[in-house]
Amino acid sequence: MKKIMNATLSKKNVGETLELYGWVAKKRNLGGLLFIDLRDRSGIVQLVVRPEDNAYGVAETVRNEYVLKVLGTVLERESKNDKLATGEIEVQVTELTILNTSLELPFEISEDTTALEDTRLKYRYLDLRRNRLQEIMKLRHKITLATRNFLDSEGFLEIETPILCKSTPEGARDYLVPSRVNDGKFYALPQSPQLFKQLLMVGGMEKYFQIAKCFRDEDLRADRQPEFTQIDLEMSFVEENDVMDLAERLVASVFKETKGIEVPLPLKRMRYIDAINLYGSDKPDLRFGMPIEEISDIFEKTEISFLKSVLEENGIINCLVAKNCADKYSRKEIDKLTDYVKTYRAGGLAYLKLENEMTGSIAKLLSEEEKNSLITRLQLETNDMVFIVSGKKEVVKTSLGALRLKLGRDLELIDKTRYEMLWVVDFPSFEYSEEEGRYVACHHPFTSPKEADVDKLINDPGNCYSKAYDIVINGYEAGGGSIRIHNQEVQNTMFKALGLSEEEVQEKFGFFVTALKYGTPPHGGIAFGLDRLTMLLAETENIRDVIAFPKTASASCLMSEAPNIVSERQLEELHIALRK
Repeated sequence: MKKIMNATLSKKNVGETLELYGWVAKKRNLGGLLFIDLRDRSGIVQLVVRPEDNAYGVAETVRNEYVLKVLGTVLERESKNDKLATGEIEVQVTELTILNTSLELPFEISEDTTALEDTRLKYRYLDLRRNRLQEIMKLRHKITLATRNFLDSEGFLEIETPILCKSTPEGARDYLVPSRVNDGKFYALPQSPQLFKQLLMVGGMEKYFQIAKCFRDEDLRADRQPEFTQIDLEMSFVEENDVMDLAERLVASVFKETKGIEVPLPLKRMRYIDAINLYGSDKPDLRFGMPIEEISDIFEKTEISFLKSVLEENGIINCLVAKNCADKYSRKEIDKLTDYVKTYRAGGLAYLKLENEMTGSIAKLLSEEEKNSLITRLQLETNDMVFIVSGKKEVVKTSLGALRLKLGRDLELIDKTRYEMLWVVDFPSFEYSEEEGRYVACHHPFTSPKEADVDKLINDPGNCYSKAYDIVINGYEAGGGSIRIHNQEVQNTMFKALGLSEEEVQEKFGFFVTALKYGTPPHGGIAFGLDRLTMLLAETENIRDVIAFPKTASASCLMSEAPNIVSERQLEELHIALRK
């Protein structure tokens, strides 16, 4: 059994004869003297084999990624390497055994590899040998360990919930699993343990957590995977502040234990409506400024026809001010930004530059009063740039929010050396779905409304707010939760507000609704995205970097070739016939 990790060796081991194991990272022949970098999970140690050594003949046949067993003596190196943890020593090989050979590699295993991501995903087991990915896997382990230790110290029980569940509405698409023994029926893989963790509160567990696998059949992006992991927790007899206090202490503990980062508590809080108005997003990145400015009132008497029409149709006019960068934007660059905001349904992008005079796409159409008001309100200085979007509020806020992030990246305004965290609170209970022509739950149908809004759930859903909260880190939603509905009557009212009939409620949630009748305590919780939290701490923007065997953007595994076809016999056993 292997007992020594290579990178733990140092000058204190000089003179010791040790048994080492690992992979060949590199071999060099310097005038007959062979140097081999032996790599294991901890790092690299240099082996040296001289022509007169018994192991020399075997060492000559060694190639990259061969697996070796080595017996050797630790020596102090003459020419030290301060870039290596083991740079002060080397191992003089006395015995060398090749435990396994390797084919020629499809790409070089190095930190600066130029291999395409698809190639690295196809040979993920080789990519995992890179130090960067191994360090991320270690970090992920430390995060889960720190989480378990913290929650255990707070009196939580780790309890597993089912993977084969019942399909329920109000969420992303389910991954369905056909049942062989129940003809024509299906399980659903859990999008979250939501109902089960609430049932654990009904069951008197009081404090539960789980590192839970979740599944959602939705379109993917750089920070989303079809299967992901949540740090899931639920507590009884709590209100919003209790859950948020514990959750931010958990985050602070994880940051401290894994990266030595002190998180100042309590975290700042921002209402949902303020986040949208100022940053066009419910997950604002506060590592830089540039809030969205409201300038509709400046144009109340405007003669600019398209702005006049917007205000007459109850639209808004908002802008961003990019300081001291007007000289960086040519008309060509501005056209690119215009195309960018149009992907967010904006009708266009007006702009102004303050140089010796005010110039830009609408400068000649502005009255002197409007120019002066803009300069004063926006505190414009020479070389400042103003980007203006007008239209429906949702479109204006969303497009300017996206443009703000793009400008922050393009102008290098984001301080990547720090973490900015906040709570976004007071979410709406509902959001209107144009596709479905009705109000749907903003979070999920078990989120408790504010007491003052319970009576408005049916008749005024657009003005109801919930006891929901999201924790945002550097512009990413790192976790979200809510106080749940524990009162059966309020839950029934919520179902009615969502347009669910009693029959639908019984069909989809019958077991849960029944449980609410048996002394359900007040309860609430939160779920953190473990993958996303690891991504933030690992300082990568690609969630595939933090998952050992991730899927591509098309939800496929290039290595195992999943998903794939199955045999006719398997389909027959499941009573499934495929359409031609």
